[in-house]
Amino acid sequence: MKRTRHLLLALCAVALLGTACARAAAVAEPDAKKPVIQIALLLDTSNSMDGLIDQAKRQLWKVVNEFIAAKRAGQKPEFQVALYEYGKQTLSAESGFIRQICPLTTDLDKVSQELFALRTNGGEEYCGWAIKNAVNDLAWSAGPKDLKTIFIAGNEPFSQGSVDYRVSCREAIAKGIMVNTIFCGNAQQGVQTGWKDGATLADGSYMNIDQNLAVAHVDAPQDKAILELNQKLSGTYIAYGRDGEAKKENQAVQDRNSEQAGQGSLRAQTKASGLYRNESWDLVDAAKDEKFKLADVKAEELPEEMRRLSAEERKAYVEAKAQERAKIQKQIAELSAEREKFVAEELKKRGEDKNGTLGQAMIEAARKQAEKLEFKFE
Repeated sequence: MKRTRHLLLALCAVALLGTACARAAAVAEPDAKKPVIQIALLLDTSNSMDGLIDQAKRQLWKVVNEFIAAKRAGQKPEFQVALYEYGKQTLSAESGFIRQICPLTTDLDKVSQELFALRTNGGEEYCGWAIKNAVNDLAWSAGPKDLKTIFIAGNEPFSQGSVDYRVSCREAIAKGIMVNTIFCGNAQQGVQTGWKDGATLADGSYMNIDQNLAVAHVDAPQDKAILELNQKLSGTYIAYGRDGEAKKENQAVQDRNSEQAGQGSLRAQTKASGLYRNESWDLVDAAKDEKFKLADVKAEELPEEMRRLSAEERKAYVEAKAQERAKIQKQIAELSAEREKFVAEELKKRGEDKNGTLGQAMIEAARKQAEKLEFKFE
């Protein structure tokens, strides 16, 4: 009898414990996870692709800016880009003539730097192999509603190489990674050479472009003021750490590159947004993280003007730069909105509002795919 009573008491305790756990689980709020947008760009760098590389250099900031207004469940996304080249003779045959240039990163200056450094050369274009590498080697998000997408652009048959593109594309979509194919040439030729099939297998979009088409450019009345503000904006970055000064110098180099390419205002618009992040070398961005402690940064890793300041003075210095930056970013954002309207109207007059370039193809596909994943564009 005692055993029976003890057993009943034990069962009751387990039941009560189970009920309490169930209640706790029911009321527990899931951790708020920042949405992520990941884009891997795979570019054919064989001999005939100089125009494609030029479009990529000139339209990087345009593509990024498309996602400035994106939100999911009220949260702005983290924006990551990866860059590969394939089809260049100077790359090793053992690697499939493929090179990962940048892993998925928020360091957009690094992506810009590498795009401007790209050169073309003849070789073999193995699309299936390139897609397989991107699927397997990159740190893709596990979030089922995060945008994970590959864009591969080229002009040779999609089926070349020892890796079957059909297998690669199926492996991609099995991990929630869409594959968008961009054929540089006639649309029907791209269909006949497997480019459309690759996109269909991985829930992506098939598009064709003229890789030699010049990127439409409009000089806007807001450009001068935006570029002047951009110089002031760069002055709010406080380089720290071993690579801080080199990273800050690269920021200036990419400012010059974008201006020479006629894209200075678009880059400034990116820099004025939350998608442009440099917490690894800039104290203002680093200080936005609650876990970051300015006091832990060694004096020798600080810029010279901060080394002799007290702990409180250093904190005030960073906060002042943050406030200055926010003010400039707001001014750039306002001017950029005016500029966008002016440019859109001007392109419409010219009949160039929808040109078939790499950037335009990427924007149209990525935006549709993001909307299906519940991203809103405000």
